[in-house]
Amino acid sequence: MPALTTPHIDVHRAGDRLKTRIPWLDSKHSFSFGHHYDPDNTHHGLLLVNNDDIVQPGQGFDTHPHKDMEIVTWVLRGSLVHQDSIGHSGVIYPGLAQRMSAGTGILHSEKNDSWRMQGDEHEEPVHFVQMWVVPDEPGITPGYEQLEIDAELLAGGLVPVASGMPKHRDHAAIRIKNKYASLHAARLQPGKPVRLPAAPFVHVFVAQGSAEMEDVGTLYEGDAVRLTASGGQTITSETGAEILVWEMHARLGG
Repeated sequence: MPALTTPHIDVHRAGDRLKTRIPWLDSKHSFSFGHHYDPDNTHHGLLLVNNDDIVQPGQGFDTHPHKDMEIVTWVLRGSLVHQDSIGHSGVIYPGLAQRMSAGTGILHSEKNDSWRMQGDEHEEPVHFVQMWVVPDEPGITPGYEQLEIDAELLAGGLVPVASGMPKHRDHAAIRIKNKYASLHAARLQPGKPVRLPAAPFVHVFVAQGSAEMEDVGTLYEGDAVRLTASGGQTITSETGAEILVWEMHARLGG
């Protein structure tokens, strides 16, 4: 990858995101997605998708295919039922990280209907963020992994959630098939600063609450910051917030 010598900070506000709204789904897209296409907004580093989704009870995404993509799902509120063509089925909830490697091809569905597995019907929407990064190489064997990390998040610092980077090999993080990318999460405690990683590409997303970021200012729920040849800033919340941070040491296309 060519050296990046000019630091750049690009703030994207929540209200400027592309939107898909149908009766059962309220989806906000940080990058081009589906029929929403902006040639100037297709990815950042290795991150192609950062969808902020709210799905109504009893509804969801019917079985559909994916190929050659590492897909990480992070639930903020409610529960999401995952089922796929390689035999995995389970409920994803806040504090449980999930990764699906699409590889040579996989079919899956995602529904807000956990009562069909647990027996108690609910009326709560599910709110989750789904993120896609490209794998190191195409054609890998499809796979699935999930991990409960709620206890680690209680400390308030950045916690590796999903990583393919060698430095996280001994951390309790789910593995993705890209050695240049890592997703961190933090539940910011009031007044306790967290320092962002420094990397060629960093993507900061405020999933819940609001925060103050050094060199940027106030960030509100749904806001994102794309950093190039930068990072290392501190981020603080006076009232508490949840942030998702991608650390990336490569970019799409090399």
